[in-house]
Amino acid sequence: MGDLGPGAYRFADFLADSHQGWWQMLPVSPTGFGNSPYMSPSAFAGNELSISLERLADDGLLHLQDAEPPKDATPERVNYQAAARFKHAMLRQAFQEFRKRAASDPEFQEFRGQAASWLPDFALFGALRDAHGGAPWTGWDPDVRSRKPQALSAARERLADEVLYQEFLQYEFHRQWVALREYCHQRGVGLIGDIPIFVAHDSVDVWAHPDIFAVDSLGHLTVMAGVPPDYFARDGQLWGNPLYRWDVLRERGYDWWIDRFRTTFDRFDAVRLDHFIGFQRYWEVPADARTARNGRYSPGPGAHFFESVFKTLGPLELIAEDLGNVTPEVVALRNRFDFPGMRVLQFAFADGSSCIHLPHTFPRRCAAYTGTHDNDTTAGWFHDRGSPTSTRSPEEIRREHEFVLRYAGTDGREIQWDLIRLALMSVADTAVFPLQDVLGLGSEARMNTPGTSQGNWEWRCPQAALSGEVACRLALLTDTYSRTAEAQRQTA
Repeated sequence: MGDLGPGAYRFADFLADSHQGWWQMLPVSPTGFGNSPYMSPSAFAGNELSISLERLADDGLLHLQDAEPPKDATPERVNYQAAARFKHAMLRQAFQEFRKRAASDPEFQEFRGQAASWLPDFALFGALRDAHGGAPWTGWDPDVRSRKPQALSAARERLADEVLYQEFLQYEFHRQWVALREYCHQRGVGLIGDIPIFVAHDSVDVWAHPDIFAVDSLGHLTVMAGVPPDYFARDGQLWGNPLYRWDVLRERGYDWWIDRFRTTFDRFDAVRLDHFIGFQRYWEVPADARTARNGRYSPGPGAHFFESVFKTLGPLELIAEDLGNVTPEVVALRNRFDFPGMRVLQFAFADGSSCIHLPHTFPRRCAAYTGTHDNDTTAGWFHDRGSPTSTRSPEEIRREHEFVLRYAGTDGREIQWDLIRLALMSVADTAVFPLQDVLGLGSEARMNTPGTSQGNWEWRCPQAALSGEVACRLALLTDTYSRTAEAQRQTA
């Protein structure tokens, strides 16, 4: 499924050869329901399936031949079940070697100290979930579910080996991540992360901190997160995530969120703040709702939240994912802290010449995207002629296509490069492209279809696709519009 090993370093080389300065990623936490990184069992942990077996072999924890993936692994789609089965077996094997040295490994002990705000709960949660056959924490023994101190102490002693295993996984993820980030910096590439605004219900975050989430005494949801009907879904989207008790968080000085920001910025140089509009107001849906239509807007924490975070951590490089129902209040909150917002070219051509996603309307302080992980690829979007589930009519699609061809002055044969060019030549401070667009891939490579739970998050890039020809073409366009780091310094 791809990991922090040689393939990641080759991709960093490709970015450097393409004269790119940023590598933006989806959340790197463990995936959850539907293999989604936005439904993770932890807002802090790293995905153990990203650990490179080759790197473990280099460290003497595995034999190199054990690091070879199964012969039937597909280069263009992730089979999460098969990947987990193979990798967990190898990680267990590496752990047997690691445990011999764990007590005397100073780096491991140092990591434990650095991660003390989240690692103990996460490691116990993982051990308990495995002991319960993967059952949600709301179905565990009542004393463990409600975190009675005596029950937790007994579980930690009973599952000591499994707790250590979970700590080992996070330690190895951390070591490999630090090494990759350092290499990216050497190649002039910064890392942009992603903080989902909400967490999964079946997560260590809700189990360990039920007081800051809208759950009852048994841990069940009282309300849940979603979005009203929009471009992606006629009935809106039921996300199923628990909502925050912002009044409780405010009283605590937003301590959980501050720890989350701190941990994320230990890994990344800048961060996309998912669903930024939810910090001003969010869509609250009853826990038993069938669709998101009958929800309501509730106030978010607003400016006080960001003031508190920055007072503790100092200024942070954040990109506000301000897509959706953006009100003047959302714009004011974003501008108050000078966050760059997002502009998405696939949204630009449906609403006429006044659309804020058209490049000639961009402010400098924004990040321009051809599309996001929730969009179809640019080639797939352009060649879409409508479907029963589409939110666009065939006539709307026809007008949209005519507009983009007229606007870009193109015949559309390489529409993805046309949109990449539009983003690069705009005044936006930053321009970002999904790799699928750089490679000219169609709908078969789409990453996610909002409102669905099957077939998402599975696309992966075959190594052979990162050719020198593609790198040269992207580098030439980047140089043409003075987007290289050196050019930016000269014009600053």
